[in-house]
Amino acid sequence: MPKATRDSAGVAIVGASSLRGKELKLVLEDSNFPASEIILLDEPALAGTLTEAGGEPTFIRALDEDSFEHARFAFFAGSAEDAERNWLAAKRSGATVIDLTGAIAASGRATTWIPSLAPVLPPRPGSSEDSSDKLTPYSSPAPGVIIACTLAAGLAHFSPLRIVVMLFPPVSERDQAGVDELENQTRNLLTFRPIEQTVFDAQVAFNLLAGYGEESKPKLAEVRAAIARDTAHYLAGRDPVPAIQLVQAPVFYGYAFAAYAEFNLPQKPEQLETALGDLGVKIAAPDDSPPTNVSVAGEGEIHLAKVERDASVSNGMWFWGAVDNLRLAARNAVSIAEELLEKSPA
Repeated sequence: MPKATRDSAGVAIVGASSLRGKELKLVLEDSNFPASEIILLDEPALAGTLTEAGGEPTFIRALDEDSFEHARFAFFAGSAEDAERNWLAAKRSGATVIDLTGAIAASGRATTWIPSLAPVLPPRPGSSEDSSDKLTPYSSPAPGVIIACTLAAGLAHFSPLRIVVMLFPPVSERDQAGVDELENQTRNLLTFRPIEQTVFDAQVAFNLLAGYGEESKPKLAEVRAAIARDTAHYLAGRDPVPAIQLVQAPVFYGYAFAAYAEFNLPQKPEQLETALGDLGVKIAAPDDSPPTNVSVAGEGEIHLAKVERDASVSNGMWFWGAVDNLRLAARNAVSIAEELLEKSPA
């Protein structure tokens, strides 16, 4: 792979061994992003791991001060701690930071951006952003935030009285450790052996959880609070903010959700579907089965079943959908980089 220069679209992925990092690399390659070099970075213990990028063998490199020397974009896809410790080094090297961990957004120093919503909801600057800074970091929100903001933006024109979103996150939102724990719990429960609870401190297999155990970090309530905070920040003053609840589902991949919206006046389901479709949501055809976390695997968009009227509330509407959580997060982050390249001088 040719060596990048500062003016090329060299890409660094921090947290390359994480599920988000691996998915991000796949999306960059599948979308033919003009990356002259993909630099895979992670903690020292994982340095030297053989992998591939752009169809060629490469190694994961240890993250250090000089890691971003040839990067035009630095994606942070691993832990929030890695992003907090290293994003300023990436910025000093001249790279544009795109954070998928939420760490920089939580500090108020990043511009949050959902490109699919740009026609109705432009990027949301951080509260402490310096408008003169040409290397402002960008935050690519978590899948739950993208889902909630998309529903709110699509329905805003119809003046809903309220929107409620129930999210069912998969264990892969806790990276490979969450996947391994669900797999081990499932196997051990089926063979009547004690289960491990290192990640969730609770039985997640064959179960639905409204909260994790006391030893789990972060707690489900903290995850919910972060999604609600970031959704409110992105929508504030522009579209109605939905109420949000989370229930941990015993699934490996795929973010399912149910939403309820109530209106002053009767609404036609077809008009609501059209409004959401205009924002990139894929609406099921009349004869299609409702989307599931399995059916949306590998898709970068939100998938929605046909909108249904509530049986008891005359102006109430129900929405059911699903997304590939890893692909949606990676696709949104890559779209930010593509938009920035499109706007940059030739």
